[in-house]
Amino acid sequence: MTSGAISVRGVSKRFGDLAVLDDIAFEVADGETVALLGTSGCGKSTLLNIVAGLIDPDAGELWLGDARATRQEDRRALAYMFQEDRLLPWRSVRANAEFGLEAARPALSAKERRTRALAALEIVGLDGFAESHPHQLSGGMRSRVALARSLVGEPRILLMDEPFSKLDPQTRSQMHGELLRIRALRNTTVLFVTHDVEEAVVLADRVVVLAPRPGRVRDIVRIDLPRPRDATDRDVAEAVRRLRLLL
Repeated sequence: MTSGAISVRGVSKRFGDLAVLDDIAFEVADGETVALLGTSGCGKSTLLNIVAGLIDPDAGELWLGDARATRQEDRRALAYMFQEDRLLPWRSVRANAEFGLEAARPALSAKERRTRALAALEIVGLDGFAESHPHQLSGGMRSRVALARSLVGEPRILLMDEPFSKLDPQTRSQMHGELLRIRALRNTTVLFVTHDVEEAVVLADRVVVLAPRPGRVRDIVRIDLPRPRDATDRDVAEAVRRLRLLL
């Protein structure tokens, strides 16, 4: 059976007596951006961690393309951008961007790692800060470094766990534009977690709305609006209203 980029099939998860996810099923097409939207405690991050291979499901299957993902090695096409930027303070911006390549198989030379890191920093607009250190950067710039680190391996699929939630509204809006630009440039498939309804509408092609305790799919909503999307636009505001009603 051939699927899209990601296919989640009947995934359930418990932690002891607590049922966290119940029979979750959805697909993400190649080049699509999909949001996992829900209130706190609905299992969004747990589900993303299952897709990333950080947690095993108790039931169900995960497919990447037309292959079932059963081992971490099956997820080499994935990159994960966490909620915290997790930059190493003693390393330069370039060295932080290189970090994800240091365990690459086959191993890359130092020159190749440097070349790829500088290319990723150029994509996010930080090529002039390659030798700076994290403490010298603003919050938005640190997020750009984290994004460059995720992109440096040229992943087909980017997973994001509320990576912009700690930014101020203006910087968050800038990062939204940056992500959409890079996604269009590379045709990257994006699956991201958010509890921010406006963020889901601005970024996503479709929104998987999760109901809590245990997490289950309440609805999958297509956001069929042209980009860029302004949160003050009437059609965008109406899509936000509809999603809030579902939540």
